[in-house]
Amino acid sequence: MKSIIGIIPARYASQRFPGKPLAKILGKTLIQRTYENAKQCSALERIVVATDDKRIFDHVAKFGGEVLMTSVDCPTGSDRLVEALAQDSSLDKADIVINIQGDEPLVDPAILEKLAKALIEDSKAVVSTPIMQLRSEEEAYNSSVVKCVIDEKGHALYFSRGLIPAGKSLKFDPSRVYWRHVGLYGYRKDFLKKYAELKQTPLQLAEDLEQLRVLEHGYIIKTCEVYIEESLEVNTPEDLKKVEQYLCKQNMSL
Repeated sequence: MKSIIGIIPARYASQRFPGKPLAKILGKTLIQRTYENAKQCSALERIVVATDDKRIFDHVAKFGGEVLMTSVDCPTGSDRLVEALAQDSSLDKADIVINIQGDEPLVDPAILEKLAKALIEDSKAVVSTPIMQLRSEEEAYNSSVVKCVIDEKGHALYFSRGLIPAGKSLKFDPSRVYWRHVGLYGYRKDFLKKYAELKQTPLQLAEDLEQLRVLEHGYIIKTCEVYIEESLEVNTPEDLKKVEQYLCKQNMSL
């Protein structure tokens, strides 16, 4: 049986929203809501917050969460995961590591389980990630919405900020199925440690998409189809209000 853990990378010095993990949402911080939501995924044996800030560390410890202090020099969330594995030998025994985004406090725990299942069922894949159908022409031309094309086995062929496939017209075709990427990842533990050592690649830099480094080095990313009714990612203080409105609507404030 595979050992599966979740790690939530959490840094304090966000450019757009400094101190974001400690921002309050109806009485609880963003990081606490993310942690407690992830705990609902029964597939995860452990959930650990990996942070670079003592304020976040102390807060997580206070509400009873498991937390590790990592370096302020980690350039990406995946690098912070690798450092967490290096610090705690018990975490390093895991087979699969799920990277849980700290700014999406209400991600369906079933998606986290799907990420783990995708790697368990596909022995060739070293990374798993969710995709969902593109919903509008506006999304199609929005460079912040990352698109994905896949093969018949659900392996990712390419990711782009542009519309793919664009076809001869280079325009959105409402009769075609397009896929958009959802920024969550599952990793085989051994590959995650190797990934941090991989050199940056031309397509990765051109698109400004980390996952292309995996493909350009010849590794396989397995996608899993999901459905998310509404994205509740927190990037700005204004986004907190959207989460609060959703919680109130769903009667989930406690």
